[in-house]
This record gives sequence, C-alpha cells and structure tokens, in this order.
Amino acid sequence: MARFEKIAFVASETEEAADAFRALSKRYGNVAPEAADVIVALGGDGLMLQTMHHHLTSRIPIYGMNRGSVGFLLNDYRENELKERLELAEVTVIHPLRMTAHGIKGATHEALAINEVSLFRQIYQAAKLRITVDDTVRLSELICDGVLVATPAGSTAYNLSAHGPILPITAPLLALTPICPFRPRRWRGALLPNEAQVTIDVLEPDKRPVSAVADHTEFRNVVSVEVKEESKIDIFMMFDPGHTLAERILAEQFGY
Repeated sequence: MARFEKIAFVASETEEAADAFRALSKRYGNVAPEAADVIVALGGDGLMLQTMHHHLTSRIPIYGMNRGSVGFLLNDYRENELKERLELAEVTVIHPLRMTAHGIKGATHEALAINEVSLFRQIYQAAKLRITVDDTVRLSELICDGVLVATPAGSTAYNLSAHGPILPITAPLLALTPICPFRPRRWRGALLPNEAQVTIDVLEPDKRPVSAVADHTEFRNVVSVEVKEESKIDIFMMFDPGHTLAERILAEQFGY
C-alpha cells in the first residue's frame, strides 16, 4: 500500500503557484494538512519556510515543488507521477532553534527559527554585544551591525551572505556569525556544537537599541537573547534522490 495517498497542497499567492495548486488538486485530490500523509508546498523558499513553521510539531513530511525563483529548498516542478516521486523521496530531518528574548521593559518572548536567529542594531549607532557560550564569556564586547546563529539548513541563507561558513546538513554544529563587525576587526565568527547555548547581552541598550529576529518573527528593544537548538522538534523535508538538501549544500560550496 502506498504511504502517501492523502496529500495536502499549499501554495503561495503567485499566479504560477495558484495554477499548479489547481492542476494538482484536481489530479490527486486535496485534504486538510492535519489529515494528510504528506504536505506538498508550491512556491518558493519563503513558502517552504512558512509551511514548515505552520506545521512545526505535526511530524508530517513536507515536499516542496518550485513555483518561485531560487527554490533551494524545493524539488523541480512536474505534474506527472507525483505519488511515485513521493514514494522514492529521501527524507532530511532538521531541528529549529529556540530564541528566548528579554525586552528592555522586562517582557520575555520566545520564537522558533528554522534558518537563523539574528540580532540587529535599530538605529544609526553600532550595537555593542557580549557573547557567552555555555556560561563562559567568549567575547566581552563586539561592536557590529549585528550577529546571527544559523542552523545547517540556514547556513546557505543569510549566514552565507554575511560571510559565514556553509555547514553540512548532518553536521552537529551551529554557525555564530557577526554582521559587519567593527571591533574586534578580524573576528569572523565561530563554529559551535549544536548542544551549545548562546547568550547575547546587549550593552548600552538605551543608547544602542537592538532587535532580535527568529526567521521572520521580530522583537524590538531587547537586552539579552538566549539561543539553543530545539532537538525535540523534528521537521521532515523530502527531496528527490540525487537532489537532497545535503547534496545541494555540498554543491553550493563548489559554486554550482
């Protein structure tokens, strides 16, 4: 018996994605995500990220097909033989980061990030940050535009644009990467074990306000942020054989 009889289709708002949604729903049927064996996301990387966030704890595998632009997290779009492709697909398991942000007025906020947790200066003045890893201060003062903690899945996104390292998808690591560092001038970040807890304290928060962002969830005027991998949450991403996320991340390091 096939494992993926009940398919839930979700799509971005673009015309191309909407057309694909109608065609595939008519051909294969469409059930509610909570009743599905698999969720098929039609759009770009943003839609795939959004779909994963919406179903973080459902443990339903997600198979993306590119109806957007870059499509790094997605498979090629084809209308034919979808169920056969799903049966043959390889599964990549990833874990999000949990961000706990403390505001200047005492409020505490939590959010999950699949790609990265980032801290940014809010005004023209550079941020001053202190970085602690597992209760040991590793950098007493970092003057910068910001800093981020990226998962292996997110290491090819904003982390790469900030000149951070690309991490193999199965590596038990996190990337700690500064954004436009001014002092220390030559600090380019660090690779951390995925079990590490990173605490980032904002120095002079009144004079140099900082916001904290977990993927697309932002909290402004924070005074400290803790980041740790949420290993108890499994996200199942499905890829066609030979085009897995692990292969794409490896290929990215060779420029293709």
